[in-house]
Amino acid sequence: MLNRRIKQYTLLIIIGISILFSCKQNPKHRVSKADSIKKKIVKEWNKTIPGSFSDQTEAVFDSLQINIFLKKYPAFDAYAKDINLFYSKRKFAYAWYAKSILIEQAGNLVDRLNNLQNEGIYKAIPYPKSLDSLVFDAHPKATKIKAKTNITTELMLTAQYFVFSKLAFQGMSDSVTRAVNWYLPRKKVSYNDYLDSLLKKTGKSSNVLSEPVYRQYDLLKSFLAKYRHLDTIDKWQPIIPGKKLKPGDSSAIISLIKKRLYKLEDFKGDTLNNVYDDDLKDAFKQFQMRHGLTADGVAGASTIAELNIPLKTRMRQIIVNMERCRWLPVSLNTDYLAVNIPEFKLHVYHADSLLWSCNVVVGQKVHQTVIFYGEMQYVVFSPYWNLPESIIRNEVLPEIKKNSNYVNEHNMIITGKENGLPVIKQKPGPANSLGLVKFLFPNSYSIYLHDTPSKSLFGESSRAFSHGCIRVGEPAKLASFLLKYDTTWTADRISKAMHLGKEQQITLKHKTPVFIAYFTAFTDRNNKLNFRKDIYNRDEQLASMIISGKGRY
Repeated sequence: MLNRRIKQYTLLIIIGISILFSCKQNPKHRVSKADSIKKKIVKEWNKTIPGSFSDQTEAVFDSLQINIFLKKYPAFDAYAKDINLFYSKRKFAYAWYAKSILIEQAGNLVDRLNNLQNEGIYKAIPYPKSLDSLVFDAHPKATKIKAKTNITTELMLTAQYFVFSKLAFQGMSDSVTRAVNWYLPRKKVSYNDYLDSLLKKTGKSSNVLSEPVYRQYDLLKSFLAKYRHLDTIDKWQPIIPGKKLKPGDSSAIISLIKKRLYKLEDFKGDTLNNVYDDDLKDAFKQFQMRHGLTADGVAGASTIAELNIPLKTRMRQIIVNMERCRWLPVSLNTDYLAVNIPEFKLHVYHADSLLWSCNVVVGQKVHQTVIFYGEMQYVVFSPYWNLPESIIRNEVLPEIKKNSNYVNEHNMIITGKENGLPVIKQKPGPANSLGLVKFLFPNSYSIYLHDTPSKSLFGESSRAFSHGCIRVGEPAKLASFLLKYDTTWTADRISKAMHLGKEQQITLKHKTPVFIAYFTAFTDRNNKLNFRKDIYNRDEQLASMIISGKGRY
């Protein structure tokens, strides 16, 4: 069965390659046919582990066989508890056999283990040759021997499932997340219970597994396959216009740009046309939006630079963010806020539904916003701003030396002295650096969300300007959302409280989870792949650990 499926995949790939290199018609049609073949190949390769699993109970084995197996294959010792618990729940019935024949899901698991790079994983599994040999020998057609269960094959498949779960669903160790300054709590999933529940499901009409991983993972995985395919058929040479292009221009380079944007799924017009027409302008706008640029449809230097980024660089970016997806909770059934730092956006969710988004300003590279989790507990209207010691020491005191009236001119007051520094706070009002409202989710990093009087910064395409806290583009809307469980807080009352000039702190009836995350590649609600600048240079360290295969798991 497994050999037949591999031959089918190989045949599909050969057919796909022959179509790619034999068709001599319009490039648009050539890519279309290639995409069709590619989708069929990906569909086959993406068959997942579960489906109609064996629910047999007659074929059982002695529990001592697990210890014998682990002595022979000690690299699985870390999974001993999981393996024993799994089989004790099944009363030691074989899970991967039905009527002494391996079920189809065994082949699906082996396919995925043998193609871990499709998951963005470069770590080798233990005993790959033993796995292949055992599964090959399990097929009676290959050996012409009567079918029978094999305890080593059975346990090898279960042990490898837990290896796969660790690599694909859980990801690299906590020490790695700390090394890359990721302080969001790691998800907790019982992969033992997960596999056990899958094996109990019978008669499923679909082979698709809702895997215990954040939903962005599979979306990024599909784009990784697309970019790998593009990398095999296109050299992706830099496009150099030679002059600034503008709508109405005509040149051969424009046709090259159209072809590239077509391959990236931004352009849908005639790729042979060499005129900078409305179709190309619209394509540029979409491309620019996907890359966090000003969407003006103009082929400026920054747009062309993004267009020329090598596919292998993009693939590394996707792989890094797939790994980050493994660390997040699978899903939430509540309201929550998510700030994506490189995107400069706050997203407001209910469960998996995006309700709305707004622009934010995040920390400068020298004052980086921390990646962490908290729970929103308070809304503070007309807030005081208690200046941090670092700002007092590095910014305010030098200004006071230049101008003795600096404190009064900036609506500040000195309330005491601490650690050899004056204690300074800024009074409420429209000029207050926190604006008219702040949102507190207590944390050890002294980071919170707040309004700002500097509204013009929200119009910038890159918005890393703060000292670490997060400035919100639509503070009144956020206040209304957080206070929605208290009907007395109408829009009018919120507005009055924001402009009252007197600090007022409200304790929320329902705490709201807040995730401060860092994704430089993600899909939007229209299933478009987005890339953002790695503003804190976080990607490369993680990419090196992943691709070297030496990262800690």
